[in-house]
Amino acid sequence: MATSTTNLKSGVGFADLILLPFTALGHFLGAIMDSNSRVREAQALNAMSDAELAKRGLKREEIAHHVFRDAYYV
Repeated sequence: MATSTTNLKSGVGFADLILLPFTALGHFLGAIMDSNSRVREAQALNAMSDAELAKRGLKREEIAHHVFRDAYYV
């Protein structure tokens, strides 16, 4: 008599089903954040050199305050 053992992993487990809405929400919020114009402005300023920022009258640590100055007290 011969026996055979096969270990198959199912496609989606119970924990995956429970976490699915939270994962989707995280991806959705990430997409909103990436498309936000303020975030794009902050990324553009972060990409500048310290000399370029100085020409604009900014320091690197002041970027968030500058970008969100009218929306939040930072």
